[in-house]
Amino acid sequence: MWAMALLEKIQKDMVEAMKSKDEARLSALRMAKSALKRHEIDAMKPLDESTEMQVMNMLLKQRRESTDMFRKGGREELALKEEAEIKILESYLPSAPSVEELEAALTAAMAETGATTAKQMGLVMKAAQAKLAGKRVDGKALSDLIKAKLS
Repeated sequence: MWAMALLEKIQKDMVEAMKSKDEARLSALRMAKSALKRHEIDAMKPLDESTEMQVMNMLLKQRRESTDMFRKGGREELALKEEAEIKILESYLPSAPSVEELEAALTAAMAETGATTAKQMGLVMKAAQAKLAGKRVDGKALSDLIKAKLS
């Protein structure tokens, strides 16, 4: 039932954004809705919570990559637009784990897997993500943290 709630919430917020003439918010919400609908149609079944998280995280990752590219290309105004979209999309996801939560999950995952070398990074990554289920985890940040701990 949660899956419908996210699409419904986005739809309701789109109507509010139209009424308040908030073009930036409307644009970001349309993009999110179309990505969720596209995934739902491609899968030919209703979205569940984890699939929605995957789709929303994919959108966030795309926005972050675009921000980096725009900054490298000297297009600060476009980078700022992408960052605004990131903030809007993040508001629809669970909170990100705190640094302490990340550290705790990582320590537990390393103890659980017995990993000591960078070659075992995949195992630690999988275990840490399982421990952080339900939180919005930036895969790159988690990966960087694991690399630092295992090297």
